[in-house]
Amino acid sequence: MSPDISERASKIKLLLMDVDGVLTDGTITFLPGPDGQWVETKPFDTQDGLALQWLHRFGIKTGVISGRKSPAVELRASTGHMSYCYQGHLEKIPIIEEILADAKIASDEVAYIGDDFTDVVIFNRVGWAIAVGNSRAEVKQSADYVTTARGGHGALREVTEMLLKAQGHWDTILTHYEIGREE
Repeated sequence: MSPDISERASKIKLLLMDVDGVLTDGTITFLPGPDGQWVETKPFDTQDGLALQWLHRFGIKTGVISGRKSPAVELRASTGHMSYCYQGHLEKIPIIEEILADAKIASDEVAYIGDDFTDVVIFNRVGWAIAVGNSRAEVKQSADYVTTARGGHGALREVTEMLLKAQGHWDTILTHYEIGREE
């Protein structure tokens, strides 16, 4: 990790992200529900889910800002202990302003993970702008960091590990899972 990225990551108190293309690979599946109505579902990565648990454990708040509305996102936000879940918002500037006011933290203490044009406006308002590996080229150019992982395939986990290492929590994680323990 570069010194600049480590410095940015060490300050983060809130990690926000888009959903489709970041927490998912962008796939949206419609299935018939028991009442005959169509139900939308999305595939989420389990390693990203564990990352959300770790962020919660160390007091790093999380949240999503998504252009679509989905019950699957509400459930992911709830089970992931997210502090913020905004859906149905393509215009994200008012939402980031509302979140910053509510969280009472400086913008340089916020990181945001995105993948498309609607996310760049948030990149310009946070301390650490992160594009997932399969982002649009223009989005990658606007980011401070581009993940190796693709959205929906461990990008959040990659960012979480960087955050926890920069903030001195990684050894606690390894110890908790008895990794590196001498026999």
